[in-house]
Amino acid sequence: MPTPPARSRVPWAPLAGLVAALAARQYLTRPASEAQLLAAARRLLGEVLPQRRAFDVQLWNGEVLPATRPARARLVLTSPGTLGRMLKLPLDVALGEAYLRGDFEIEGDIGALAALADEFGAAPGPARVARLLQDAALLRRGSQAAAPPVTATLEGEPHSRERDQQAISYHYDVSNDFYRLWLDSRMVYSCAYFPTGTETLDEAQEAKLEYICRKLRLKAGERLLDIGCGWGGLAIYAAQRYGVQVLGVTLSAAQLQEGQARVKAAGLEHLVTLELRDYRDVLAHGEGAFDKIASVGMAEHVGRKNMPIYFRAAYAALKPGGLMLNHAISDGIGQARVPMWLQSGNFARRYVFPDGELLPVWETLKHASEALFEVRDVENLREHYARTLEHWFRNLEAHHAEARAALGEQRHRLWRLYLGATSYYFQKGHLSIFQSLLAKPDTERKVSLPLSRDDLYR
Repeated sequence: MPTPPARSRVPWAPLAGLVAALAARQYLTRPASEAQLLAAARRLLGEVLPQRRAFDVQLWNGEVLPATRPARARLVLTSPGTLGRMLKLPLDVALGEAYLRGDFEIEGDIGALAALADEFGAAPGPARVARLLQDAALLRRGSQAAAPPVTATLEGEPHSRERDQQAISYHYDVSNDFYRLWLDSRMVYSCAYFPTGTETLDEAQEAKLEYICRKLRLKAGERLLDIGCGWGGLAIYAAQRYGVQVLGVTLSAAQLQEGQARVKAAGLEHLVTLELRDYRDVLAHGEGAFDKIASVGMAEHVGRKNMPIYFRAAYAALKPGGLMLNHAISDGIGQARVPMWLQSGNFARRYVFPDGELLPVWETLKHASEALFEVRDVENLREHYARTLEHWFRNLEAHHAEARAALGEQRHRLWRLYLGATSYYFQKGHLSIFQSLLAKPDTERKVSLPLSRDDLYR
């Protein structure tokens, strides 16, 4: 899941130290019987499962520990050793890796299990921790050590050009055919926009593209820079509907190939150019070369240390009086109750988006302002992203056989977990997504914007 960043004020460090110390001790030298293993599993799950949960747990012998609320999902343990391997710190990484390995299955709504982040209560005391560790050691004893799942192997300094290229390739170059299974027909891999809530995914993605073009107040003949252009959905739409010239840049070779084919099929080669180019190189096309800039779902890959470079490059590439729309995921609200021993955020950064960093919106806007951008409008679309992810997850489930064939079992499980759980995090505000409209005033401090936002909704 990908997991949201956690900010807990509870002093969990002493508990983590106790857990590590107790885990180092050797418990139970003799092999356990099936009855002992089942008893240990019942005790352990009785302690660690939230009292309020909307999922059943099925043990390896078929026994079911029922949900305490109407069940929306079932967690199926495949062996006694599963629990022993799952109960490590931080738990989000241990649980995610166990699912990727197939130590357990999730039937139904993955979001019901993602709610674990909100349902855990107070930290257990030392005596309970010792008892839990004894049971975990018993369950782990005799089980075979499991290799960690395959993840990205990145080389170089974080957020250097070379390493960013590797990180992007890991996530986006897996297979165009795979993404085609569950994205909309335009292959737009970012939050859709549901103005009435009744739109199909295709309609909502078109509405999002229209919304971005309206926010940028695009006009025929203008030059638009699309940073992180993906498969070309926005570039093609803006050229078709608004008659603008578009340069789209991406670090994904697979996206570039598909995007260029789509541009050619649309007959837009005279208006749309897509390039394999780093955002740090956009000035190669000239300072002040663009009337408008869109960056949709790309800033999450920039990294905190490079955010000043990112906004300075965009500011320099923009004409005076121009506008930039920055559309990016941010950490959200409501994380204070999430204990650090459950959520580290490392699973997502290790397995889903290597080196990805989510900044709070205030920090993103601070970097934009320090690059001399003027902030003109900010909108949180997190409910829209929750809906988008629900559509994506349903599409993936409907094409699970093809997805598994395209990616292999482990990476198919990764995307299933990522899409299924992230929707819950947006619903509950653990994650947010903001569209920020930024302006580069001209020498007279003028910006080509109307006095109201009415034109966005006509």
